[in-house]
Amino acid sequence: MKKGSKFLLVMAGLLLIALGVVCMIRPAETLFASAWMIGLFTMLSGLFTLMFTFRTQHFLPNSGTRMLSGLLQMFLGVFFLCNNFALTASLPIVFAVWVIIEGITLFIESFDFKKFGFGFWWCIMLLGLAAAVLGFFGLRNPVAAGKTLSVLIGLGILANGVCYLVALSGLDKLMTRVKEITE
Repeated sequence: MKKGSKFLLVMAGLLLIALGVVCMIRPAETLFASAWMIGLFTMLSGLFTLMFTFRTQHFLPNSGTRMLSGLLQMFLGVFFLCNNFALTASLPIVFAVWVIIEGITLFIESFDFKKFGFGFWWCIMLLGLAAAVLGFFGLRNPVAAGKTLSVLIGLGILANGVCYLVALSGLDKLMTRVKEITE
């Protein structure tokens, strides 16, 4: 591997690490900067959820809750896209409510999975219950929930940067093995 390639990977990793740190120390700006992308992804998630619902409603009896969830996601996505500042201010509360609704939906749907003999239906039930409880905690303290969202975004970006740097050592080993095989 050429030195220039390694340098590019190191730079990408360091920039991601720096961006992750900035996201963690500037939570309000992180939420504001993320608002548009969150709106787009939320709207698309709702669209795909509705498409899934329409394709599976004939064999999943509780598909009405999933349809409601998809419609809510689409509504929230459009709202977020049209009201960037409002999203930033309301993001922790909106996500807390969304997590509560999704948690309740998963809890209800887990019993459909149980009916069909899915062995890990109880995991879906417990995770749904846990999501609903975490959503209620987010409603109780929206400022802490907003900071937590920013920190999680920052940690995710930082982790990607670290992975780039770790991958560099793996690429060196890969290139060594390729040379051994080709010689």
